[in-house]
Amino acid sequence: MEYPGGGAAVLSSGTVPAFLTKLWTLVEDPDTDPLICWSPSGSSFHVFDQGRFSKEVLPKFFKHNNMASFIRQLNMYGFRKVVHIEQGGLVKPERDDTEFQHPFFIRGQEHLLENIKRKVTTVSSVRQEEVKVSSNEVNKILTDVQVMKGRQETIDSRIIAMRHENEALWREVASLRQKHTQQQKVVNKLIQFLVGKCKPLMLNDSSSAHSMPKYSRPLSLEHMQVSSNSSSPLQLLAPLPTTANSSSPLQLTAPPPQQ
Repeated sequence: MEYPGGGAAVLSSGTVPAFLTKLWTLVEDPDTDPLICWSPSGSSFHVFDQGRFSKEVLPKFFKHNNMASFIRQLNMYGFRKVVHIEQGGLVKPERDDTEFQHPFFIRGQEHLLENIKRKVTTVSSVRQEEVKVSSNEVNKILTDVQVMKGRQETIDSRIIAMRHENEALWREVASLRQKHTQQQKVVNKLIQFLVGKCKPLMLNDSSSAHSMPKYSRPLSLEHMQVSSNSSSPLQLLAPLPTTANSSSPLQLTAPPPQQ
């Protein structure tokens, strides 16, 4: 395909940007219809097979072959991608077809191209907005930092108090352990002392249990008779024959008074 002027724009109006004049030429040229052309209504245009379009058409009219850059420039001039309602943007079309539309880019009305302006953002307004937003965000951040700082200081003071309480508890535990050890030593000494004192007594009791005491030996009747001349305050006499009225086998009589 041959393009006039090696890809130069057909329209030469000084008020129309070069990108728009080249775009108009692309869409109007019947030789490029297989890849880019008007829609049946003339209110939009279609780009078919973006791969071929970027390789075969873009380099002849623009200084690049990047489809993404071409679409970015369309967006900068206010073009919008058309999504049909029946497809809903969810069903992929059978053909690689992308449709773009602008209210002043209409077939047969070249004079409307002058109304298409490139989007220019006011730097001062944008900066003021950014400064306003940034100042508000900074103030919010500073407030949050102050709140966090206060919470951190409270937590630090609690940690210090808990550390002091922990140290006091450890000192008390050490003191109790020391007292317990001393008391254990005292208890052990008392046990040893008591064992030393009780052991001889236990041995004496065991030895005396084997020997019979004197008072436990049986006495004969001869030993129980005491003469009248005895100095004992009490005389034991042999038992008298029991009578019908007496059942005692032994009578104890007091000794007569001494002259």
